[in-house]
Amino acid sequence: MGSQGKAYAPLRKHQALFDVETGWQDEWFDPAFLGALRAGTDAAWSAVLTEHLPGRLFSCKMFSDVFCNMLIEEVDNFAATGLPAKRPNSMNNYGIILNEIGWKPMVNRLQQQVLALIAAKYWPHIAPFDNHHTFIVRYKQGEDLGLDMHTDDSDVTFNLCLGKEFAGAGLTFCGIMGDMDHRKHSYTFHHEVGRCVWHLGRQRHGADDISSGERLNLIIWNHSSRYRDSDEYKHPPYLKERSAPDPQCLSYTHDRDYGIFKEYSEKTDDFEGRGWCPPRIAEYDNFKAENQGKRPQRGGCPH
Repeated sequence: MGSQGKAYAPLRKHQALFDVETGWQDEWFDPAFLGALRAGTDAAWSAVLTEHLPGRLFSCKMFSDVFCNMLIEEVDNFAATGLPAKRPNSMNNYGIILNEIGWKPMVNRLQQQVLALIAAKYWPHIAPFDNHHTFIVRYKQGEDLGLDMHTDDSDVTFNLCLGKEFAGAGLTFCGIMGDMDHRKHSYTFHHEVGRCVWHLGRQRHGADDISSGERLNLIIWNHSSRYRDSDEYKHPPYLKERSAPDPQCLSYTHDRDYGIFKEYSEKTDDFEGRGWCPPRIAEYDNFKAENQGKRPQRGGCPH
C-alpha cells in the first residue's frame, strides 16, 4: 500500500470495501448477474447481458444500489479528508485513482473472479489479466462536462455507472482503431446506475456532455502482459479509412482533419494542427488536413 493509502486507511468510511479476506459480498451484485456468473452457461449469460455491437460492446446490470451508494460515499468521504488526489488519467480532471487509496487488492479479486471470466468469453486471446488501473471519473456543471473521442490505455475496459442523478452524458462509440470504419459512429450507450458496459481499449469512444446533475463512474482498465507481448498488440494493422469521418466521431485532441469539419473553441484551440490521426497510410480518398504547420505535431499513433 502506498503512502496515500496508508494515510487514508484510518479515515475510511466503509471498511468492508477494503476487506480483502471477506472479499466481494453477494449483496453488492445484482441478483440476476450473480446467478449467471455462478451458472456460467451461455443461456444464463444471454438472459442478463445485452450485446450492443456484435463481439465488441456489451453491458448488463452488474452491481446493486447498495454497492453503488457505498462506493460513492467512500469517494465523497475521501474528498472531505483533503488528502491530495492525482488526476485519474490524462484526459479527466476530476475523480480519484482508487488503487492509490488502498483499493487495489479488492479490485485484484474482482478482476480474477469476475472480470477475467467475462472477458475470456469474448476475447480469450487477451484474458487472463494481471494488472489494472482503477479510478473514478466525475462529470458535472463547472467541471468536466464530457470527454473527447479517444481510445483507452487498456486491453479491456469495464465502465460502471455509480450515479448520481444526471441527464445527458451518453457514451458514443465509433470503430476499432485502425479499422476502415474507425471514425464511423456505431452506437450511443446511455448510462444506468449499476449497469456496467465493457469493450476493448482500442474501441474509439467519447463521453457526451452532461446537461444537468452529476455522474460518477467506476472505470477499470484491465491489462494483460501476455497480450501486450503479442504481435497483434505491438504491431496492430492500420487500414485505409473507407470515407470521411462521422462528425460525432471526430477528436479535437487526435485528428488531423478535425478543423475541416468542426470549429475549434476557445477551450480546444490549442490542439489545432497537432493531430496524428489518421496516419498518412490510412487517409481516405480526397483527405484534407487542417493547418498542420500551425503548431508542432505531437506523438505517433498510440495503441
